[in-house]
Amino acid sequence: MTASAFTTIGPDRPSRWLVTCDHATNRVPDWINGGDLGIAPEDMARHIAYDVGAAGLTRKLAERLDAPAILSDFSRLVIDPNRGEDDPTLLMRIYDGTVIPANRHADSAERERRLDRLYRPYHDAYDQLADAHPRRAICAIHSFTRQLRGRPRRPWSVGVLYSHVDERVGPALIRECREMGWITGDNEPYSGHLEGDSIDRHALAKGRPNVLIEIRNDLIENEEGQALWADRLAQVLDDFLERHEL
Repeated sequence: MTASAFTTIGPDRPSRWLVTCDHATNRVPDWINGGDLGIAPEDMARHIAYDVGAAGLTRKLAERLDAPAILSDFSRLVIDPNRGEDDPTLLMRIYDGTVIPANRHADSAERERRLDRLYRPYHDAYDQLADAHPRRAICAIHSFTRQLRGRPRRPWSVGVLYSHVDERVGPALIRECREMGWITGDNEPYSGHLEGDSIDRHALAKGRPNVLIEIRNDLIENEEGQALWADRLAQVLDDFLERHEL
């Protein structure tokens, strides 16, 4: 199913996993400044606008796991679905050195309009898919850039993120990824706990097993890389919940 805020795939698939992609696309709806945030096309193609490669990886991984998936259908620069409604970074005015002109003077009414038309429908659909299985587990797929402007290069191929509130999946998955020979970050390149984010809202608050997986975006920028990493992740995730009695 496709709507203006999200895409769902295989809602009736039997896996306990729900594969999610909060930052799937760089689309700007035409009702926002004519579909243009006022930044250069090359910036809209960067990680500041979406998670490069994450959508393709999400679709392929969900297929291999026979799992449902949900993907956002709006740029994180429009409004970030992986932030709480009260988070100051929900609607960014500058990101990694790039000013976002269409957001610069966005007021509370504009913020509310974007919440109502994009953010809340996405999370409502996410809720429905999560509730569809009585023992649902969440696997959130993201990608990260090898290097932010002015920052050191990041060494990891994979980052496994998890909250201190629920460590049932993260540490064990890190061990298995490292056993596969992948350079795997433990809560890198970001902390795995952020109040109000999608994992907090749909997994931690409901007691669902969960993990957020970050893949370096140059590894999944094309279909070949996405297929390779979907196969690799499926190897460790396919029966992970059963093996760990979760």
